[in-house]
Amino acid sequence: MTDNKSVPFSVVISFYFFVLHFGILGKLALSLSPDGLSLLSLKSAVDQPPDGLTFSDWNEDDTTPCRWSGISCMNITGFPDPRVVGIALAGRNLRGYIPSELGTLVFLRRLNLHSNNFYGSLPTPLFNATSLHSLFLYGNNLSGSLPPSICNLPKLQNLDLSNNSLSGPIPKALKNCKQLQRLILARNQFSGGIPTGFWPDMENLVQLDLSANNLDGSIPEDIGELSSLSGTLNLSFNHLSGKLPKSLGNLQVTVSFDLRNNNLSGEIPQTGSFASQGPTAFLNNPMLCGFPLQKTCRNPDQVSSYSPNSAPNIENGTRKGLSPGLIILISVADAAVVAFIGLVIVYIYWKKKDNSNGCSCTGKSKFGGNHKMLLCACCVCANGLKTEDSELEDHEKSEAGKGGEGGELVAIDKGFTFELDELLRASAYVLGKSGFGIVYKVVLGNGIPVAVRRLGEGGDQQRYKEFIAEVQAIGRVKHPNVVRLRAYYWAPDEKLLISDFVSNGNLASALRGRSGQLSSSLSWSTRLKIAKGAARGLAYLHECSPRKFVHGDIKPSNILIDNEFQSYISDFGLSRLISITGNNPSSSGGFMGGALPYLKSVQTERTNNYKAPEARAPGSRPAQKWDVYSFGVVLLEMLTGKSPELSPTTSTSVEVPDLVRWVRKGFEEEKPLSEMVDPMLLQEVHAKKEVLAVFHVALACTEADPEVRPRMKNVSENLERIGT
Repeated sequence: MTDNKSVPFSVVISFYFFVLHFGILGKLALSLSPDGLSLLSLKSAVDQPPDGLTFSDWNEDDTTPCRWSGISCMNITGFPDPRVVGIALAGRNLRGYIPSELGTLVFLRRLNLHSNNFYGSLPTPLFNATSLHSLFLYGNNLSGSLPPSICNLPKLQNLDLSNNSLSGPIPKALKNCKQLQRLILARNQFSGGIPTGFWPDMENLVQLDLSANNLDGSIPEDIGELSSLSGTLNLSFNHLSGKLPKSLGNLQVTVSFDLRNNNLSGEIPQTGSFASQGPTAFLNNPMLCGFPLQKTCRNPDQVSSYSPNSAPNIENGTRKGLSPGLIILISVADAAVVAFIGLVIVYIYWKKKDNSNGCSCTGKSKFGGNHKMLLCACCVCANGLKTEDSELEDHEKSEAGKGGEGGELVAIDKGFTFELDELLRASAYVLGKSGFGIVYKVVLGNGIPVAVRRLGEGGDQQRYKEFIAEVQAIGRVKHPNVVRLRAYYWAPDEKLLISDFVSNGNLASALRGRSGQLSSSLSWSTRLKIAKGAARGLAYLHECSPRKFVHGDIKPSNILIDNEFQSYISDFGLSRLISITGNNPSSSGGFMGGALPYLKSVQTERTNNYKAPEARAPGSRPAQKWDVYSFGVVLLEMLTGKSPELSPTTSTSVEVPDLVRWVRKGFEEEKPLSEMVDPMLLQEVHAKKEVLAVFHVALACTEADPEVRPRMKNVSENLERIGT
């Protein structure tokens, strides 16, 4: 017989909530893919984003996260739905922790969360995402140790954890990262010695950066067996000691050493790749000596060369005298020392006599071509450059123009010769003034113009060494599309750079005209020629120059053009020189080499809207991919005629993020090319196809993720194929 007792109301309510709760969860589980659920853990782990936009489209009602901001997906064989392969949320000012649930994304290849405020330790379960090949977490507040299990990632190629607060020893488990190509742990708090015993097994490593930590001990010998290393070996700003292992000379000659600010000692070896390093690679190691440092080594054999076998025999109270041959050798040595002292005295006498009534050799010596240059270097007047009336003042009429103590004018290019007083007496014209100094066009007596940049005052003797090292590195750059530095001058109260003068101004003035209005006078073929030349010059700086320079300030005003519309990269390395001399490196507008600036643009460029997104983060480290992004923006400006420098209130201008996004949106919506491009560029035969090809190059350069951008070498090669 059925029991007709009523069910208690509380039981009914509990059952109702049970069904409702699991019904909602069931609906969520059915609507959003497992990858999406894992990504929601990241959204939950982050404090409310300051802009409120980062996760605005991360909707749990979606069936897939593939349309969410910063998420990229790919179709994987055997799976019906696309899987998450990339997370790119760099530079979003996100604050939170990295959730371990990200380790369930088994097809995740790239995790890019750099330049945020993530804190806490690296979760070990993260390394269950065994498809990871690139992990970019630099520029956060991560702490704790580096988990040895990180090398459970069998495909890991790029590991950049720099600029965090990671501590403890560098684990020897790194030996299991067989595929690693870039290991960057700079600016952390790692301590102990650099592990040894496994570097020869790192057969794919091209860059190693352990700088700015608390590492001590000696440099392992087997680091010299990194056969694939071709980029940078950076161990600077640590507490490393001992002698430099000679095995480092076995590294490829393309490797750039940076061993500054350690406690290394002994003589720098002169073999192999050591010979291709500049002095800046070894600065601030007090006990280090030898070339290329300006510090000679004392030979300990000269201090005490006696040994038990070579000492005078004392036997049975008798002592053997010196042999006749040894007596003759000592006599010859004494005579040589006396002769040398005599030469020094004569040199000092004639030097004082030469300077007693001004420099008598100034009018005779050839700049870069006379053996008296070393004696006359201290006589050079550099303060003849006047800032008010656009002239070089006669150094004999200026008390400040006597070169100062230790003034030196040095030719980098020995084939570039002219008389010293030509530089001081020639007519000069101001090309521009900025935080990078005043630049003059100086026409020499033979009619050849040069560009002379005054860097101003500042810099002690230690700074002098850094200045010389930097300027010599710049002077070694020789390429048809890079402005050539010919000479430099250093004195305590004056610094000068003398370079080739490029006759037709810069790309900024060519595009906008002298009045600042956007100009359509440049044909498509001319613009393509300028773009190709600039790409070649920048690719050379990145790949082939002795220092593998990062320009850091690519924009139209730093691309000079001559009368044949050949383009030249200028102002590379200038920011570093300014910091050495103590000046404030504000934006210059590209005067080195003689580019006449469009003065209005100098003011608007101070915001430098050509910078890559990651370059705008405080304390960010210059990288070649910055230049790639900036060059891409320059290409977009040449293509669209829209300048990111002008006020966004004008109808013909937008800010850089809008310009880049505007072009991308135009391609996504398949807008006609005529709506995005300067109309006159489509008037030439075949120009439409070529313009479209350059658009694709520019869009690749301006990818938000720097690791996705191509190298400048590839950019140059792609441009060269267009129009040929």
